Amino acid sequence: MMMKYTRLLLVCLVATPVFAQEKTTSFTVQGAVAQPVTFSWRDIQPLPSERLGRVVITNHLGERKKELTEVEGVPLANLLSRVSITAENPRVLSEYYFVFIAKDDYRVVFSWNELFNHPAGQRIFLVTACNGKRQEAIEDGMLMLVPDDLRTGRRHLKSLDRIEVKRAR
Repeated sequence: MMMKYTRLLLVCLVATPVFAQEKTTSFTVQGAVAQPVTFSWRDIQPLPSERLGRVVITNHLGERKKELTEVEGVPLANLLSRVSITAENPRVLSEYYFVFIAKDDYRVVFSWNELFNHPAGQRIFLVTACNGKRQEAIEDGMLMLVPDDLRTGRRHLKSLDRIEVKRAR
């Protein structure tokens, strides 16, 4: 009887697929925009990167989960400023927000004001190098992070797939 359950357990373990997050090489900005825009590594490569050095990724309790070294990144606000939002006038931009969505559906939200009307918006990065690897070789695909966060893991988004621009009403 024990052998039967052991065999069943083995079959279940072998038959269970292992889901790894698919690595992204581009992301699309869509939603309340004049037209969707897709950014690939090729579009980002010529942009000036900032050296961020070492970034410790922590969980919601502030516990160290991992460390990234030799981190470089492009401020996402610099990329997003190239996208035309469908606001009828600048006054309503305060009603807009951006939902950053990973391939596994993990989401991070920023308001228009956080990105474009506060110095912190220049500290939200799309990583262009880390751990001695350049863009395409980064195992987490399009990687977004905010190195100044107290709990860095909350807005550490791997495999950025799309950004949805929305208007709160």
